[in-house]
Amino acid sequence: MRKINTYQDKQVLVFGAGMSGTNAALLLVKLGAHVTLTDAKPAAEIADYQQLVAAGVQVVAGESPVSLVENADVMVKNPGIPYSVPLVQAALQKQIPIICEVELAAEIASAPIVAVTGSNGKTTTTTMITDMLAAGNPQGTSYRAGNIGIPATQVAQQATANDDIVMELSSFMLLGVPTLHPHIAVITNIYANHLDYHGTRANYVAAKLQITKNQTADDFLVMNFDQPEWRKLSQQSAAMVVPFSAQGKYEDGAYQRNGKLYFRDELIMKTADMRVTGEPNVENALAAIAVAKLSGVATETIVEVLRTFGGVRHRNQFVLSANDRDFYNDSKATDIEATQMALAGMHQPVVLIAGGLDRGYTFEKLEPELHDHVRALVVFGETADLLKQAGQAAGVSEIQVVANLDEAVPAAYQLSRPGDVILLSPANASWDQFTNYEERGDRFISDVERLTGKQEGK
Repeated sequence: MRKINTYQDKQVLVFGAGMSGTNAALLLVKLGAHVTLTDAKPAAEIADYQQLVAAGVQVVAGESPVSLVENADVMVKNPGIPYSVPLVQAALQKQIPIICEVELAAEIASAPIVAVTGSNGKTTTTTMITDMLAAGNPQGTSYRAGNIGIPATQVAQQATANDDIVMELSSFMLLGVPTLHPHIAVITNIYANHLDYHGTRANYVAAKLQITKNQTADDFLVMNFDQPEWRKLSQQSAAMVVPFSAQGKYEDGAYQRNGKLYFRDELIMKTADMRVTGEPNVENALAAIAVAKLSGVATETIVEVLRTFGGVRHRNQFVLSANDRDFYNDSKATDIEATQMALAGMHQPVVLIAGGLDRGYTFEKLEPELHDHVRALVVFGETADLLKQAGQAAGVSEIQVVANLDEAVPAAYQLSRPGDVILLSPANASWDQFTNYEERGDRFISDVERLTGKQEGK
């Protein structure tokens, strides 16, 4: 951890008492700041309330009045809180800098940072990179942090100059990182996502590109080149662009050709030797290979990681096999593109379970994958009828509407046949019936275990 004086005697307002907010507040106290933390939750619902108070943090719970910005020098905002809420608007009007917890972590980090963003594949790519860098570093280790669920300030305080920090960054986070300067940045892909937060796709894309705004010609941007838009967007970076592609050959980057993975014309391994399957995981692996090779990791280390890497929970995760059916949990598929990628990676007939929060869009884009891969469809949640319409338009012959996920799992099993995949890939956010996609995925796994009498991973 680097010692900095940036926040000495400053009045810092932390907005949001989740894990990132709590860790940021405690760190700021160590850095000599006068810290106020505010959250709409009552004090009894703030998990670390007593620890915060004991550390000297002033906690304003149950409300977040705009008067809190009167003496603030800086606001550290939970990334999920929209900029439209009154307290944030008040800070903007007073021209108070608004940062997020990962910016604070980057300011104190002694370890070099690899930053990863994208609409889909962030967590899997982050995990692959972390495993490769850890396995290839005899002097230190590698830490995951950020949007992956591990507070970056917690990691930054323990990582040394011999270690690496691999930060998964959401578009929300990237709006609050004015000085973040990763030596290697990764953009896995960019689709339309979180438009309820960003307002327009252009705003969303601009947020994603914040990951490279402080990079120079001495840095690297590892970028998916499988769509013309992404190739064009890469031109906005001052960094050296290192492309990766599952579809085309790019001699100056990582690519797949004839069932083999390459980096700058060096054969890395056969695609079939990867433990995880599907085209999305090929893209994730190529991005990770590029980062690892740029970081000096040996090819045999990269191969060993990809041969043993079993995937990430809730992201096209194999759950179990029973009665000649394979169950997969892809609860992280909170948008259409993620479900498209999950279906494209399946080589068996699919009984798809989908549905969730209605964000105002329809599902015509999903119809080609429904037609090509889905034999039966079970839908639930606020978007059930819209997904049913898409399934009918795609020619899916068996479609069943149910009330919730607990009903969807046995319904999908009844519609399945030997050799089928039963896949939860909702194409929607979870917030109509669940707190988050993790809770939804865990419920799916428990429903599958109850239905089959088997345990996850068996």
